[in-house]
Amino acid sequence: MPSPKPPAPSPSAKVRSGTLLALKRAGQPITCVTAYDYPSALAVEAAGVDVCLVGDSLGQVVLGYDSTVPVTMDEMAHHAKAVKRGLKRALMVVDLPFLSYQLGPLQALENAGRLMKEAGAEAVKLEGGAEMAPTVALLRQAGVAVMGHLGLTPQSVHAMGGYRIQARGKAEAAKLLKDARALQAAGAFAVVLEGIPQALAKKVSQALAIPTIGIGAGPACDGQVQVWHDLHGAMPGRGPKHARAFSGQFQAQVMALQAYAGQVRGRRFPGPAETPA
Repeated sequence: MPSPKPPAPSPSAKVRSGTLLALKRAGQPITCVTAYDYPSALAVEAAGVDVCLVGDSLGQVVLGYDSTVPVTMDEMAHHAKAVKRGLKRALMVVDLPFLSYQLGPLQALENAGRLMKEAGAEAVKLEGGAEMAPTVALLRQAGVAVMGHLGLTPQSVHAMGGYRIQARGKAEAAKLLKDARALQAAGAFAVVLEGIPQALAKKVSQALAIPTIGIGAGPACDGQVQVWHDLHGAMPGRGPKHARAFSGQFQAQVMALQAYAGQVRGRRFPGPAETPA
């Protein structure tokens, strides 16, 4: 007779890296969303989301870059500080940006330490597979919680030739599973799986003891992460295929601004309620 699943952690308790493992063991999906400022962090808290990722995706959705590659450590620290002020329960994970850790484990440790000391990061996320295992191991030795990221790794978009589904072939799929196991062995507490076939995501999720967080990897992962602006419909046009807009924020903002501008031009704002006596 199979042993019963352990109980899930209390929904009101502070989320830590170990909480995600407990959620996986209890069979309870992990929720994760990005945030880049104080108001969005407050909303993440109010909604009871488990993990708040200050992602380097801020380069595209906040700063207007064409990829995550130009994002700097100063920019990540700046936005992470603002997010931290709005969080209490959610686990705060901050991305290490491009070329802030690829030069070696000591560079990664210095920059991870900066994000923890200056911005209050509770964990960092980095991209890459087995080649990053020594870096993950050193960070863990130093007391830094590390989340991995495999599959479509946006910092390598130019080398990959664009935003394409990864690991479709047998050899590539086998390598990704090997990479995931290497990150787990090095001490990563979770792994993001982005842009890979759902069958592979399921296989990896079942093979690992640590949780997998999917984005564009299907429903079999132990949790899901989405970019704030995609799930809110906060940008014009259609978002990525893997995203679903749960609100129409961009259009609502446009309509509010049009109403405001119309009332100003028609001298209907400010009115008596907004004007001092």
